[in-house]
Amino acid sequence: MRKSRWVALLMLLLTALVLGACGGDDSDDDNASTTAEETPAAGGIQKNDKNASTKLTIGSKNFTEQKVLGEIYAQALSAAGYDVSTELNLGDEKTALKALEQGDISAYPEYTGTALLSFFRVPADKLPKDGLAAYAQAKEGFAKKNLTALPITPFVSSNEVAVTKETADKLGLSKISDLKGKSQDLTMYGSPECRQRLDCLLGLEQVYGLKFKKFVPVDLALRHEVLSKGQADVSIVFTTDPQNKREGFVLLEDDKGMFPPYNSTLVIRDDILEQAGPDVTKVVEQVNQGLTDEAMQELNARVDLDKKTPEAVAGEYLQESGLVQ
Repeated sequence: MRKSRWVALLMLLLTALVLGACGGDDSDDDNASTTAEETPAAGGIQKNDKNASTKLTIGSKNFTEQKVLGEIYAQALSAAGYDVSTELNLGDEKTALKALEQGDISAYPEYTGTALLSFFRVPADKLPKDGLAAYAQAKEGFAKKNLTALPITPFVSSNEVAVTKETADKLGLSKISDLKGKSQDLTMYGSPECRQRLDCLLGLEQVYGLKFKKFVPVDLALRHEVLSKGQADVSIVFTTDPQNKREGFVLLEDDKGMFPPYNSTLVIRDDILEQAGPDVTKVVEQVNQGLTDEAMQELNARVDLDKKTPEAVAGEYLQESGLVQ
């Protein structure tokens, strides 16, 4: 099973890179005259010795996907010649943003939907449904904080309301609104900050009119375990969580459009980006190319199911995608 997942990921990465190469042939004569020294070999990340004078500290929030992304960006930027360190597992989004604004870190990956709801307080009925529109709105918000949201990933790591197949069959659940009139008998588990988030318990109450018998805050790493063991009737999960497929969870359709798009963007301080130069954006674009939904699920699985470290998994991704040797 593990070997077949790796082969599948490699094929996904190769396909993404080939499609990206086919889409990048519109350069003009000026671009065609670029010297060999300035051109990355075979799509890989090119080391630039001039970058060595720029120190970058890459942060992340406190769950698997974030730590994997933080390691991927850190290792990729190091390969480009930057002096890179990491400050991973910082905490929730507000903790990570505070660290960024204070200069404790240079950049960290954030989700566009999370930014719109948690930082910029966009009302649920005004949230964009399109990924690029959500990115544009989040980018504008970050710009007011002297931060730049770099290009987004193809993958979307959305919040989802999950139940076991047994619960779905018993209660006739296929969409979130099916919980109306039933939620008062159900226990919901979610992250500690879920209670105050519009894309979690607060939104379920305001948008769907749901009232649960009890809400229990739980560490993000335990969201799937409490559901599979029957401690929770309902849990908030991410679409890129590998446990969803393994446990056969039913993800209820967001039929009222409560959840915005959640593409990931590396958010960096403007002063650091100016100092670091264009290679940062170039590297991020190269890294993002292969980060599809399927690829991110596989990388998360290598940590959560195969028990590898985020550092090791990040290195595997960069090598398998041909970005580093």
